[in-house]
Amino acid sequence: MRTPAGTECPYFYGNYHRGSVRQECRLIGQRPQPAHWSPDICAHCPVPRISAANACPNMVLSAWVQRPFWGLFKRVRVTAFCTVSKATVAQPEIGCGQCHPELPFQSPPEDLT
Repeated sequence: MRTPAGTECPYFYGNYHRGSVRQECRLIGQRPQPAHWSPDICAHCPVPRISAANACPNMVLSAWVQRPFWGLFKRVRVTAFCTVSKATVAQPEIGCGQCHPELPFQSPPEDLT
């Protein structure tokens, strides 16, 4: 579903039926203050970028809202875990490297005349 920031996110839910406005992030969930989700966080959230780059069904994302000590704004921090390799994924955009090995490059046959 499209977030308030305009990006597609599989974890965002918005219910606008008959004038009601209910928005939530199903990845972060309902957490107490100051780590609660609000729609303005979607503008800088890395989850839509990760979901667009890597659609591996074996990768499980977990996210939380973090407020740095020096800043007034909130950031979303994301960690990824692969259920096949049973390891933490260092770069969620790329993946763990074991679930989907690269396909070998096949050169075209030489006798094309």
